[in-house]
Amino acid sequence: MSKTENNYFKDLVAKDVTKHVKKKGNFSYLSWVIAWNYLKQEDENAQRIVYEAPETGLNWFSDGMTGYVKVGIIVKDIEHIDYLPIKDFRHKSLTVDKITSMDVNTAIQRSTAKAIAMHGIGLNLYANEDTLIIPEFEETKKTVTTTKEKTQTLITLDIGDMNWSKVLTYVSKNKALGLEEITQRLKAKYSIKATVKKELAKSMKDN
Repeated sequence: MSKTENNYFKDLVAKDVTKHVKKKGNFSYLSWVIAWNYLKQEDENAQRIVYEAPETGLNWFSDGMTGYVKVGIIVKDIEHIDYLPIKDFRHKSLTVDKITSMDVNTAIQRSTAKAIAMHGIGLNLYANEDTLIIPEFEETKKTVTTTKEKTQTLITLDIGDMNWSKVLTYVSKNKALGLEEITQRLKAKYSIKATVKKELAKSMKDN
């Protein structure tokens, strides 16, 4: 193993991500997308593993009362795993009966950023106990859950409707994320039917 590979952590932790760090109240955070971008530029073979519970086949686990996700990031054959509780916008653990697919997705992306930080990128954000690394779209989650009823109203996305062109533009610009990731992000705002998802997949191939 070369000296560079041996000291990869020292190289990653030295990366200055200050210009990308944002503040929300007492919290400092780095978007998981930014963290992943920095990581892949340093190691194009870096991988993410989102673990599934063998009992259910779901991408989250349960202790019987609450839930958590398990995400691993592999860099140069070294895997760091982060376990993160599935929380609400107040950062309180959600009970199993209240966990939604969006809650799970948010936890996975947050856990991705934390696992990347264990390899070095953005690790300084954990210097104080009151700091967190959370995904950029956490703001969307907070917006839709701070209503009195804590319900999420989604826009039904149909092929060719008034939102279709801007969705296609978004897909085109972010196709490197992959269909499943893009679909999950869009579900924060839209209700997406199987036929629409199929058309999105087609548009990614055409572009």
